[in-house]
Formats: sequence, C-alpha cells, structure tokens
Amino acid sequence: MFSQSAKVNGYEPVRIGPDDAAERGIVDGALVELYNARGRCLCAAVLDDRLRRGVVQVSTGAWYAPDPHAPDLCRNGNPNVLTRDKGTSRLSQGCSAHTCLVRIRKFQSEGKVS
Repeated sequence: MFSQSAKVNGYEPVRIGPDDAAERGIVDGALVELYNARGRCLCAAVLDDRLRRGVVQVSTGAWYAPDPHAPDLCRNGNPNVLTRDKGTSRLSQGCSAHTCLVRIRKFQSEGKVS
C-alpha cells in the first residue's frame, strides 16, 4: 500500500508513458480518470518512459472511497473498481488477474468531487 508520501497531489499515482499522455493532453501530475464498463477511479498522472505504449500502471492499496454523487467513481484510486471480481478457485479465492483493459482521460468534473 502506498503511504501518503507516495501520493501525487493527494491522489494515487498512475504511471503512463509520455506519448500516450501527450495524445490525451495529460501532463505530469494531472488529475485523470481511469474507466471501463465496471467503474471509474481518480488518480494523478506520473509520466514514465519505461512503460510500454498502451499500458498504464496503478498499484493496489488505496482505500475504496466512492463519491456520494457518482457511486461508480472511487475518489482514492482503488483499481479494484476496474477489475473482474472473481476468485481463482473455491479453495483459494485469490485474485484471478491483476490486469484489465481501461481507458484514461483528463478528469472533467461535472461538479465538485467530494
């Protein structure tokens, strides 16, 4: 789990390659929204040229905090809202994958995020 000292402007960091960021108008430290059909979460962009094109990385560990005005949006950047909730087996119930398809964009608030 990331400590508060690892946060960027108070948000969980998401690493993104500079070319992918530039295509989306995302700058280092910008508030971004990761989203897919399962949910959305807010993170702060960290440009990292070590990432492969088309890949973003956010660590697990942020506390789940749904926005009261948009329940599908986690304000703290918990990536579990984006992943499939299915265990590996009845015995272990471990996480079946630490990867999923997402989109990323600059966050455009429709109102104040609580």
